[in-house]
Amino acid sequence: MTNIETAYAKINLALHVRRRREDGYHALETLFAFVDAGDVLSAAPAAQDSVTTLGEFAGVLDNPFDNLVARTLNALPRAQGLAVTLEKNLPVAAGLGGGSADAGAVFRMVEALHGLPDDWQARAGKLGADVPACVLSRTHIGTGTGTEQLSVEDDLAGTPVLLVNPRVPLSTGPVFKAWDGQDRGALPDGPASKIAREGRNDLEAPAISLCPIIAEVLAALQATAPWLARMSGSGATCFALYDTIEARDAALAAMPNEWWTMAGRLR
Repeated sequence: MTNIETAYAKINLALHVRRRREDGYHALETLFAFVDAGDVLSAAPAAQDSVTTLGEFAGVLDNPFDNLVARTLNALPRAQGLAVTLEKNLPVAAGLGGGSADAGAVFRMVEALHGLPDDWQARAGKLGADVPACVLSRTHIGTGTGTEQLSVEDDLAGTPVLLVNPRVPLSTGPVFKAWDGQDRGALPDGPASKIAREGRNDLEAPAISLCPIIAEVLAALQATAPWLARMSGSGATCFALYDTIEARDAALAAMPNEWWTMAGRLR
């Protein structure tokens, strides 16, 4: 039996960087949300684990056995192997948690087939700061390095969303290094819509300093009159939220053909 799971694209509706921790990581407060589209994984029982990668961005993953899907399989004890096919639709190093979303999808597939160990959250956190959030793939607040999860009133489910990436990869490390170190305050209180509207992405300015085309993407999105346009994560992908599907689709049609786009709804 083949198990199919979507690796939902992760976006940060708000991302506040509070301080640099003694362990070198940054203390974050973020509002995670997930789009109802992304990479697609299928898994079938097999004598041993294997990973096959295809899709538009498959070529970016030079060694499919060294990607997060393979590492996740190794981190989860099972009585049976899995042959996994990964359709890589999300750009890499794009602020969408692509690898983490893939890992989250593997967790959900293993849970459906075999169940998860009691310490699955710790195992997920060791694979990456966004992986525990991507296992859940629902709107919530992340704190600490992003691995600690808090519930939030989700009044944004079903909101039309447009993702746009200028097809320029941007690594997370240099963006954090370019952050000016200023604590601009905590996430607002309230439902998800209020946090999104009143929040910010503290990595937007340092990301633009390293990758100026992000400012062009944001300007193009803002010109389509969304109720919110912002960069996701450490970039370079930006998103815009709309009141109607018609407005989102009109915005999609207005984007340059050379940019990567994905239209969907928030889960």
